[in-house]
Amino acid sequence: MLSGFKAFIMKGNVVDLAVAVVMGAAFGAVVTSFVSNILMPIISLLVGQPNFDNFLVFGPVKIGVFLTVLVNFILVAAAIYFVVVMPMNHMIERRNRRLAIKEQTEEEPIDPQIALLTEIRDALKAPRP
Repeated sequence: MLSGFKAFIMKGNVVDLAVAVVMGAAFGAVVTSFVSNILMPIISLLVGQPNFDNFLVFGPVKIGVFLTVLVNFILVAAAIYFVVVMPMNHMIERRNRRLAIKEQTEEEPIDPQIALLTEIRDALKAPRP
């Protein structure tokens, strides 16, 4: 039983996943801090409030709280895209140009039935000896 567990833990994908989760949590803290300490104060200067919590409150229904969470999500997504994804894609593109690596286009897999029907059609069209 323990040898099976050891084999499971030592697989590369389990270790990679564990590292990704830890790095994701640490990076999440960085992005959350960026949004709450830099972007939200800028928005509060423009809008006048740091959040929308008191906006559209109908008894227990608080639409403003949902709007605050939605705006935070959009800001986090934008921060990740503009601070991480775009620069990373640019770096990869520059590296590929420098190394003369062409982008590989992935061909769609051909359905075996369609391939078989195509072969049959071509065989029927071929002249018979």
